[in-house]
Amino acid sequence: MTMQEMVDQLNKWAHEYYVLDNPSVPDTVYDALYDQLVFLEKQTGVVLPDSPTHRVGGETLKSFAQHTHLKRLYSLDKVQSFGELREWVDKVQKAVGEVEFTVELKYDGLTINVTYRDGKFVGAATRGKGIVGEDVTEQVKTIRTVPLTIPFKGVCELQGEGIMRLSVLKKYNERHPDEPLKNARNAASGAIRNLNPKTTADRNLDVVFYSNGYEEGLNVATQTELMEFLRSCGMLTNYVFKTARTFEEIKAIILEIGEKRDSFDFLIDGVVIKVNDFATREELGYTDKFPRWAVAFKFDAEQVTTTLLDVEWQVGRTGKLTPIGKLEAVELCGATIQRATLNNFGDITRKNLRKGALVFVRRSNDVIPEVLGAAEVGGIKIEKPTHCPACDSKLVEVGANLYCTNAEHCRPQIVARIAHYCSKKACDIGGISDKTVELLVDKLGVKSVADLYSLTESQLSEIFITDERKKGNVTSKKAQNVVAAIEKSKEVSLPQFIFALGLDNVGTVTAKDLATRFGSVENLSKATVEDLIQINGVGDVVADGIVQFFDEEQNMEIIHRLKDIGIAPSYEQKAAVGVFVGKKVVLTGSLAHYTRGQASKLIEEQGGEIASSVSRSVNLVIVGADAGSKLEKARSLGIEVIDEERFVELLAEK
Repeated sequence: MTMQEMVDQLNKWAHEYYVLDNPSVPDTVYDALYDQLVFLEKQTGVVLPDSPTHRVGGETLKSFAQHTHLKRLYSLDKVQSFGELREWVDKVQKAVGEVEFTVELKYDGLTINVTYRDGKFVGAATRGKGIVGEDVTEQVKTIRTVPLTIPFKGVCELQGEGIMRLSVLKKYNERHPDEPLKNARNAASGAIRNLNPKTTADRNLDVVFYSNGYEEGLNVATQTELMEFLRSCGMLTNYVFKTARTFEEIKAIILEIGEKRDSFDFLIDGVVIKVNDFATREELGYTDKFPRWAVAFKFDAEQVTTTLLDVEWQVGRTGKLTPIGKLEAVELCGATIQRATLNNFGDITRKNLRKGALVFVRRSNDVIPEVLGAAEVGGIKIEKPTHCPACDSKLVEVGANLYCTNAEHCRPQIVARIAHYCSKKACDIGGISDKTVELLVDKLGVKSVADLYSLTESQLSEIFITDERKKGNVTSKKAQNVVAAIEKSKEVSLPQFIFALGLDNVGTVTAKDLATRFGSVENLSKATVEDLIQINGVGDVVADGIVQFFDEEQNMEIIHRLKDIGIAPSYEQKAAVGVFVGKKVVLTGSLAHYTRGQASKLIEEQGGEIASSVSRSVNLVIVGADAGSKLEKARSLGIEVIDEERFVELLAEK
């Protein structure tokens, strides 16, 4: 038996054992061949790329390197009731018509992004903040459900969840009674984010694959096809994978999963619902945080009881007060909890919360601790504040929330607004951190974002103090850089400027939509609620907030001051040009030279609009191999149909 044959046989047995849970040989047979391979590798000095001996873990790393993902990894928006889920399904169907959904388990572990190049495992990283994660290649290499080679030529990033099975956790704690692991989620996360790969190997983790990110040459058009591809690569995939077309069908699957949840040998914290068709996903698009084509239905989180010691009120950039509960320290989901959100005063009253009394606490969405309600009668009544805790101004009540209206002189509001304006996604004024903003407000009397543009190097030098300052040296270089960054921020684009203004509930995506629709802040300031709600993603609450912002005199005064300084960006949509201008195009079947996403992007760059289904409004259907019902419908409606060869010719004519 050659070395490659030994490796192939061992990997086949490992796949049967770890992925299929159906071993065909006893451990003694596997171990005997494995020992022969180890001996042969030592004798020859050759270790094949997919050899199982890579799984044992190498030397301890000194630190984690950063890894930039080839394509951004988004997190998922969440719903926690069937009412919210129905609203999401209705919103999707209103936007793109009837679609097929997939329903999968939401595993409770650590997201891993694995890269393969020409079929070989070349790296793995944590999700991080979606763009940059930690390189955990050596750690993930030890996980036996991550193939070291796959039958795919090209480059792809595949995502999965690193988990520790509950049965494995139990066995581990039996072997380590002096240092037991608290829970499976933290055990998996801690093992992967451990500088010693041997620790990862010792915890016997799994990775359950469920998604793809960047790919070159991966020709799949649906989530169903993707799952088939992942399984063909020998990967562990979702224990539950079902399709549904209606809310009622989705609900029935979720209820069934909920009944079986306690019988699973792994932790789940919910269910993920996705639009199955990838072309439809691209039509739905993304917000600045989440894909619009997927949502996580969260199960009720673990909860505990503890004492609510006190309540403190925080003031945000819009003047809204948020109550924060100070708790007697308690362990929850493997973390020590001492603070939790109370949402607003109406929430405090409705839940009958009192200081000094026991309350129920849970990890809301398993991240933010939340007080659910009172666990006993008694305690000290929590009084509704009448004045701002920061500036002592009288508060006003709007709906369920309390607001400080002293926007011009309330320090927390001023600091928060300026910090937001300077942030990277806004005006991107480098060198001004949150701490620096506090110094600008406290020492230089900065009251608004417009005041930033009158700051001088000498003023800034006085607040940029380092240890060298004590010796008489002033950090003038940093002051020069900040002045230059402030000057450069005058070139800000309109979408960034709208986001920088700090409109309530307006993120970067909505800011871009507003810029595209209105073209200038002046036009936006005149928009009515009726105008605003015509924009996708802008509802009544967001529209009301935008109108109210521009109705406030101090906000318009700052905008006029910025305009006088030279900050009045405008936004002009370039006229569409290209061979597909004015055409609504449907792609169907498998293309030989492009993925569905690549072809869609090329069509849009050439002025076309992508549609997910064939209707009378569609002008063109491009067909690849195995085109199905969409082709038949296009022919029945008399819509122009072209093949991939003609598509390539049209692109060449651009």
